[in-house]
Amino acid sequence: MHAADKQEGVRPLSYSPGARIWETFKRNRLAYAALWMVGVLAGVALLADFLAYNKPIVASYQGQLVFPIFRDYGERFLGLRLWPASWRKLDWRTLPLDWAIWPPVRYAPEELDLRNAPAVGPTEEQITRTPAERHYLGTDRLGRDVLSGLIHGTRISLTVGIISMGIAALIGIVLGALAGYFGDDRLRISRASLWLGSFGLLIGLYYGFFVRRYALAEALSEGFLSFMGAFGLSLLTVALCTVLIWLPSRWLKRTRWGGKPVAVWVDFTISRLIEIKLSIPIMLLIFTVAAIAKPSLFLVMVIIGLTSWTGIARLTRGEMLKVRSMDYIQAARALGYSELRVAFLHALPNALTSALVSIAFGVASAILVESSLSFLGLGVSRTTVTWGALVAGARGDIHAWWLAVFPGLAIFLVVTAFNLIGEGLRDAIDPRLQAR
Repeated sequence: MHAADKQEGVRPLSYSPGARIWETFKRNRLAYAALWMVGVLAGVALLADFLAYNKPIVASYQGQLVFPIFRDYGERFLGLRLWPASWRKLDWRTLPLDWAIWPPVRYAPEELDLRNAPAVGPTEEQITRTPAERHYLGTDRLGRDVLSGLIHGTRISLTVGIISMGIAALIGIVLGALAGYFGDDRLRISRASLWLGSFGLLIGLYYGFFVRRYALAEALSEGFLSFMGAFGLSLLTVALCTVLIWLPSRWLKRTRWGGKPVAVWVDFTISRLIEIKLSIPIMLLIFTVAAIAKPSLFLVMVIIGLTSWTGIARLTRGEMLKVRSMDYIQAARALGYSELRVAFLHALPNALTSALVSIAFGVASAILVESSLSFLGLGVSRTTVTWGALVAGARGDIHAWWLAVFPGLAIFLVVTAFNLIGEGLRDAIDPRLQAR
């Protein structure tokens, strides 16, 4: 039978759940094509400077072989001083180079071409020295190249979508796993530890966040790094207060009252936290924080991540409620493994499938939120070119159709691609569809 299958070119059935999900996903042509599209966009994001930049990739100048883009990378990301002082302000497009290999688009995203401002269309007459310097998709009202902005905006959009959902996934998966696995009766600690620890946590939150609320607001307005430093100090205050007040419980546990084990309502507490978070309008919260804080790409990612974890938490909790009663979990507990090890090393890996679907949809939502913030001028710095910022440029000139069409099309395609991936994962994970 196996020989016949090989002769007919039929692949044997894989009994690996991951392999079955992948095979089912590939049969969904739209989802599979969307995955390839996201892969291509990821390549564009990684190679953005090699596709659109105002310096050559490699060139020969005054008999010397130079790699301008790599030197800029070294100065920008590594802090090295690789350029001679006399070369720093050169316009490489006007230099008498011996030879050069240029990116397809010879403009940096923030570079102003005042000769083609304001807003020259892709089919209109443009003032350029050579045909290779033409703005293929036109310019915005400041003379910035639209195609270069789209290419570099891909990096910003994918970075925001992936990192923000990484933050949301970390919070949602951890909280959902704890709520689903421990429930309200599986985690038991001494009465002294519970009461003193809870009281210490409340005191820590009071001194760490309520007392320091003005310091946190001021740090938020100064920038991302200042806020993270102030936020870390608040977390340290919470931890110190909790530990210091909890310490006497080590002796109180020896008493009859303090040593009695009691159940911790993990599921109840986390579920109520999720409900509180869902009752707060997300966009209103994002707009408020983005309006009072200094524009920053990292701040946008953190805000989106901290407001997008509830769906992942609820899905992870539901899966953990099913997984925790399975035989292999009971066997792991019978072997004497700690509850945390069983929860995160044995139960959680088999409860992540539904969360992956939510993450895929969440990336699309994060890209839309970032584009909306940039469109309203509340996201990243105004000098940073993003898809939302390019669309916003069309508001000032209704005749500049290319400023709305091309960035809008890019947003539509990326969001649609991630939504198709999410739907493909959902269908591949559904056991009713796998059984067909």
